[in-house]
Amino acid sequence: MKRTALAGLFMSAVMLASPVFAADNNLCTSKLQELEAKVNSLPATSPNAPEIKRLLASAKASQASKDDKKCATEASQALSMAN
Repeated sequence: MKRTALAGLFMSAVMLASPVFAADNNLCTSKLQELEAKVNSLPATSPNAPEIKRLLASAKASQASKDDKKCATEASQALSMAN
C-alpha cells in the first residue's frame, strides 16, 4: 500500500513539474523572436547595439544548450536595453 501511494505521489510530482519546463522554453522562444525583430530594426548608430547583439548571441547559445531560463533572462535583459 505504501509503495503504491509513493508511486502515485511521484507520478503526480512529475506531471505537475513538466509544464514548468515547457513554459521556460516557450518564454525563451518568444523573447528571442521579439528580440530578433528589435535588433533588425535598430538604427546603426544605436549606442547599445553591440551589447544587445552580444546578449542575443548569448541567449541563442543558451537556448541551444537547453538552458531556457538563462535564455529568457538574457533576451529580456536585451529587450529592456533595446526599448
